[in-house]
Amino acid sequence: MSFFPMYMDVCKFKILVVGGGAIAADKIEKLVEFTSDITVISPEVSAKADRLIEEHGLILYKKKYQNGDIKGFDIVIVATDTIDLHRAIYEESRNHRILVNSVDNTAYCDFIFPSYIKQGDLLISFSTGGASPAFTKQLRSYFLGKIPNTVGAFLENMKKLRAQMPKGKERMQKFDKMAKEFIEKNFES
Repeated sequence: MSFFPMYMDVCKFKILVVGGGAIAADKIEKLVEFTSDITVISPEVSAKADRLIEEHGLILYKKKYQNGDIKGFDIVIVATDTIDLHRAIYEESRNHRILVNSVDNTAYCDFIFPSYIKQGDLLISFSTGGASPAFTKQLRSYFLGKIPNTVGAFLENMKKLRAQMPKGKERMQKFDKMAKEFIEKNFES
């Protein structure tokens, strides 16, 4: 079964990342675009993870994960090489209504990280449900080259207009026309 595509406001959640290596750093790098309420537990951290933790004021506990460390968190990202730890954290989370992402172990995931493009308010995600992260990476790269760098400014303008114009058919038609014209002008056929 596929994962349900859903966007969440993660600012409302406490996030725990277990692990401090290169893959954990990649997950942290994605998360800090959306929130800074992140705690990291790892006996060692890579230079990249350490830089991200420092730059974004994240909490770091330099220790091994222990049963019970997930209490008080809403989301847990497990990014280690220890499959038994992935399974143990996932099983522990079942008693606490905590969402878990277990890197490279979809059997222990409530959700996955899609590959995505973020330019201003535009967010496009790509997923194969874990079947081929390499394919989503290439697809992301392809579309990244197609999106004009003016899209952020366009969407900011649309947001301002949306706040100024009353809801209704006229507003909907105006926005449809503006979006269509932007796409026709800026995207190849």
